[in-house]
Amino acid sequence: MIDCGEGTQMQLRRSKIRFTKLRAVFISHLHGDHCFGLIGMISTFGMLGRTAPLHVYAPEAFEPILQGQLDFFCKGLEFKVEFHAVDTLKNDVIYEDQSLTIETIPLEHRIPTCGFLFREKPRPRHINREMTDCYEVPLCQLNNIRNGMDWTTPEGIVIANERLTTPADPPRAYAYCSDTRYIPTLHELVAGVDTLYHESTYAEDNLSRARLYWHSTARQAATVARDAHVGKLLLGHFSARYEDETCILDEAKQVFENSWLTNEGLVFDV
Repeated sequence: MIDCGEGTQMQLRRSKIRFTKLRAVFISHLHGDHCFGLIGMISTFGMLGRTAPLHVYAPEAFEPILQGQLDFFCKGLEFKVEFHAVDTLKNDVIYEDQSLTIETIPLEHRIPTCGFLFREKPRPRHINREMTDCYEVPLCQLNNIRNGMDWTTPEGIVIANERLTTPADPPRAYAYCSDTRYIPTLHELVAGVDTLYHESTYAEDNLSRARLYWHSTARQAATVARDAHVGKLLLGHFSARYEDETCILDEAKQVFENSWLTNEGLVFDV
């Protein structure tokens, strides 16, 4: 989960996402709309009998705040809340498993803030079942074939891996750029990602307010997307002054055509 504002538990239930599937929360910065929902969610996990650890990645200043809330509201939890301090000034890998890496994206807001870049690792090739059946490759060898091994028949004939498999799907990448003013060099850190979320609080008619409050306009978000050659741009964090965000979308599309407005409950294919 990226950020955890108020209403998070309601949205999880509406989205039919099981609470037990959540292993880690990444907090971009310590403004309430990005972290006020965390302690309530942790409390609910405790009441539901969770035992698996929950990992929280957030700016260092959040650790004593979170610990104080845990001590006061969540005594007797049967699971650990593991805190991982994030340096918002560095572009660094903070998480890695067999299939994924997550790295920080330094941003510029009124307080220490960072985004997060999720990158899939290269995946194994796909088995061509017609060919493996034809050459009677044992099931126990299919994982080796996926990972690039050739197959040698009992007669000693070597069958090249390219005949037994098809190319793997290209690894995907998703960049989340939370509250930030426009950073001219940001495109270098998110270059080539499939999907970029970039805050677009204002349209250009409120450029002065964007500068004052360290936010971005839709045109600036689209400029990052264009310069980074991303696949698609997701726009969000709209100012309440806009009853209709169509002007934000139109402004972004003038710079980067494949731009989309986000909203509660929408699902996008990375």
